[in-house]
Amino acid sequence: MEEYGGGDLLGEAMCAGARVVVVEDCVEAPAAFVLHLLLKRALAAGGGGGAALLALAHPFSHYDRILRKMGCNLSMHRKSERLHFFDLQAFPGGTRGGAIADSLAQLYSAVQRVVETYRAGENAGRLTVMIDDVSLLEVAANGSADDVLDFLHYCVTLTSEMNCLLVVLIHEDIYSSEDGVGLLAHLRYIADLVIKAAPLSTGLAADVHGQLSVVNKGMLIEQRPAKGQKVWNFHFKVKENGADFFYPGSRH
Repeated sequence: MEEYGGGDLLGEAMCAGARVVVVEDCVEAPAAFVLHLLLKRALAAGGGGGAALLALAHPFSHYDRILRKMGCNLSMHRKSERLHFFDLQAFPGGTRGGAIADSLAQLYSAVQRVVETYRAGENAGRLTVMIDDVSLLEVAANGSADDVLDFLHYCVTLTSEMNCLLVVLIHEDIYSSEDGVGLLAHLRYIADLVIKAAPLSTGLAADVHGQLSVVNKGMLIEQRPAKGQKVWNFHFKVKENGADFFYPGSRH
């Protein structure tokens, strides 16, 4: 597992056998940087991997700028078709397709074609399907959590049938009320890995931006005795070219 920044704690906490990864954050501790790191990992040279990014939060230029600082050229990967970018900021867009369910079905069909085409290619590695903001997907679906859950269910089937990885980001604080907890609870249920960013319990610090917990829910396929723990807790500091991860009290 390659390093994710100044430390490899996130890499150690990740599980190679995971099929569904849920990233949770809140206003006080945004976790978009985790998506950036996982996107870079998916496109890492030598692994033959690829990514399909369903972007509701930001345009391609945003990700291209950030990943360039991390040493990853998204424009190049897009031209070589290792990165497939779905710009969904205007989703579902116009009146095409009619109902929200139809629009989501068309989106899934497009993702499925990408996965199938990628798998059929020569020497193709694992494809990562990434949704940068499930909360915005629910907004785009006019608040229909059931339609979003159906879409996610179909995406999950791809992970088992086509050996791809599904990574989704969701804002935990949006679902703090009992009425809105359904989508968050379902994602936690289907996840193999839950990565949660939270502010420091002791308050703000200049050299620490927050704390990260990684919970391995499923069986660890590549579990080693020394690294077999199922819950990891550490601090993080986001930088322009990545992030540093470290245990509390280990930073000097």
